[in-house]
Amino acid sequence: MLLGVGLYVTGSLEAVKLYCDAFGMELRYPVLLKDGSGYYHSELYKDGKEVCNVIEAQHTAGPNPVQLYFVFEEKEALERAYALLRQGGEVEMPPRPLPWSPWAANVRDRFGVRWYLTLPQHYPGPDFVPER
Repeated sequence: MLLGVGLYVTGSLEAVKLYCDAFGMELRYPVLLKDGSGYYHSELYKDGKEVCNVIEAQHTAGPNPVQLYFVFEEKEALERAYALLRQGGEVEMPPRPLPWSPWAANVRDRFGVRWYLTLPQHYPGPDFVPER
């Protein structure tokens, strides 16, 4: 299992450059928005290990622009966590397949923590273009 951090920011292009420069990280797997104005998804690595993802926020960042992500080995374990986290929380994306994951979900728990739950992921083909 892997617990990671997703940073939802306004100005993701600048943020990635700042974080890479400040912490000596390397940008891997950058997926730009259709208009090139920011990252639909990006992964920052240090010493060959993933540190965080940086994503262009769809709105001005509020008090919590951070999203934790958890990679599950089994769909049943993901579904169990999703069911527990959504109680009293808010579903941002119900479990479904994505171009990079066979099964994933987004949920904000009752404490305001944002979670991305996923099975082991893969990179979509080089012709992948996000819709937003």
